[in-house]
Amino acid sequence: MPSVTDAIKRVLVGRPFRSERLSETLLPKRIALPVFASDALSSVAYAPDEIFLTLSIAGIAAYTLSPWIAAAVVVVMFTVVASYRQNVHAYPSGGGDYEVATVNIGPNAGLTVGSALLVDYVLTVAVSVSSGAQYAAAAIPVLRGHEAAFAVVLVLLLMTANLRGLRESGAAFAIPVYVFMFSVLGMAVWGFVRLLGGTLPQAPSAGFDLAAEHDLSGGLTSVAGAFLILRAFSSGAAALTGVEAISNGVPAFQKPKSKNAATTLLLLGTLSVTMLVCIIALANLTHIRFAEDPATQLLRNGVPVGDSYVQDPIIGQLAATVFDHFPVAFYVVTAATGIILVLAANTAFNGFPVLASILARDGFLPKQLHTRGDRLAFSNGIIALALVAIGFIIAFDAEVTRLIQLYVIGVFVSFTMSQTGMIRHWTRHLKSETDPAERASMRRSRVINSIGLGLTGLVLVIVLLTKFTQGAYIAIIAMVFVFVNMKLIRRHYTSVSRELEIGPDSKPKALPTGVRSVVLVSKIHKPTLRALAFARAAKPTELQAVTVAVEPEESAALQKRWEEMGIPIPLTVLDSPYREITRPVVDHVKALRKRYPRDLVIVYVPEYVVGHWWETLLHNQSALRLRARLRYQPGVMVASVPWQLSSSEGLEDRVERAAPGVVRRGTFGPAPSEEIK
Repeated sequence: MPSVTDAIKRVLVGRPFRSERLSETLLPKRIALPVFASDALSSVAYAPDEIFLTLSIAGIAAYTLSPWIAAAVVVVMFTVVASYRQNVHAYPSGGGDYEVATVNIGPNAGLTVGSALLVDYVLTVAVSVSSGAQYAAAAIPVLRGHEAAFAVVLVLLLMTANLRGLRESGAAFAIPVYVFMFSVLGMAVWGFVRLLGGTLPQAPSAGFDLAAEHDLSGGLTSVAGAFLILRAFSSGAAALTGVEAISNGVPAFQKPKSKNAATTLLLLGTLSVTMLVCIIALANLTHIRFAEDPATQLLRNGVPVGDSYVQDPIIGQLAATVFDHFPVAFYVVTAATGIILVLAANTAFNGFPVLASILARDGFLPKQLHTRGDRLAFSNGIIALALVAIGFIIAFDAEVTRLIQLYVIGVFVSFTMSQTGMIRHWTRHLKSETDPAERASMRRSRVINSIGLGLTGLVLVIVLLTKFTQGAYIAIIAMVFVFVNMKLIRRHYTSVSRELEIGPDSKPKALPTGVRSVVLVSKIHKPTLRALAFARAAKPTELQAVTVAVEPEESAALQKRWEEMGIPIPLTVLDSPYREITRPVVDHVKALRKRYPRDLVIVYVPEYVVGHWWETLLHNQSALRLRARLRYQPGVMVASVPWQLSSSEGLEDRVERAAPGVVRRGTFGPAPSEEIK
């Protein structure tokens, strides 16, 4: 019978896949679009809010700049999309920006990009899920005040869905993503139709006056005004997040991989900017008022509306305005928006594990992150992402306004380094390419990447200037922390590899002149007799049984019974005045090694094999501590002699039915309980 934990795992994750089925997990474009584009598309739900929030600081006059800021975001978006279409063709292996920077600039540049993307993926999950939790709290009053706990539950649900595999999670999430796309585009089309027909009403908030939060004495043309505009642009640039995920996920596409990835990139860019522009245009046409501090900035007849006023997001206000006579459509738009904000995190759940796997393959992250799980997904990376994102959510209490200040920096570091790397890539290939058509194509690509470098570098500077004091420095510290730790991990792996490598002067070590066997005895029972039999079968040079005299009466009784049974092996009793077990045994083994330095010492430990996890709590674990100490003694081996208790019957069959990855990682079933005393 399978264990309870294994049964639960199968219900949540599903049955394991054979390695040969990896090709079946590849995604067609119709599934790849919602899987990899959900992050960029979801920004449509909050990027307009951030633009209007920032501009509201200067009052209603600043709203006239929102179309120009949207236009600037559109230019950057299409430039980045065009640049990344070059990337997926040149580097289709899935390394994305990390591979581009490493190959063309150097390992440190690649690590910089890797650390920036890892942090950005974590923040994507934290920001998206927190935003979705706030939408849910607005619709379900009982969740108010518990947004962080609800966000944690959502992250765990996303983690479980992704552990089932990329194709399954993608198919499950595709429908709500498409519903969001069609509902927002449908709202935009119907809004413009009503505009042309002269029936487009004003938004409910249009009747409010908007007071400036800060007095910009020099106006928007002053230094402070220019800084405000740049800050609004940097907030709107959040619409570009998620574009890089496709370049990291090229291996997940069906063949032809690069072509399908490039097509998906173009669809993503077109849909994202279309929805962003439509929302900002309709927000201005319906005269929506959206303030950073609505209680004091929004005025009704010159009086602040106060804390009782609940300010709905821009998409919510637009849906209520455009569909004022069709409430069903309003609920569809708002529900789809809340769902897409949560599903935006799915992009990170697809990008982070792949990137972490590549970094682990190169020795910069623990090797476990390169292992595929039962469903052929990088399970350890998925779990790691979920845990770190939950940490951020709890630390910032799921407050989007605080988390979003940490956002975007990582992705624009990645954009800028990637464009630099691609320029060097084309320059290097132009030196050896002789075909005129190919050279012309490479020059065009280099121009595209050069424009991309200029724009993304400018946006990066703007983001750093406008968001650094708002909390972005935390993201930078996190990137530095990840960068330094990846360097240390690589140094460790390199050091271990160098130490274990067989050099030209390496020779097989001489065989030991003898074998000294030590059988640990706590009491005379079946496991002890089996250990003695196994040790005798090995025909050692010397065989001795050793017990530790913790309680003199028990020790004397054991010696007496030993003699009565006539066991033909000498029993050595180690004194332990301080009731220790580990130290006397280790000292005894050290003494043997000192007396016979050229001999091998084998310590036999009787081991109980139990079938239930709770049984391990009922047995002494002193053998575990002893084995841990003996591992550091040269010339010493520890041999476990298992004795299967009745509760372990059938465990072997369960292990055989378990997925190979489970057994390899040692996570199946209960750990054995060893006992000396």
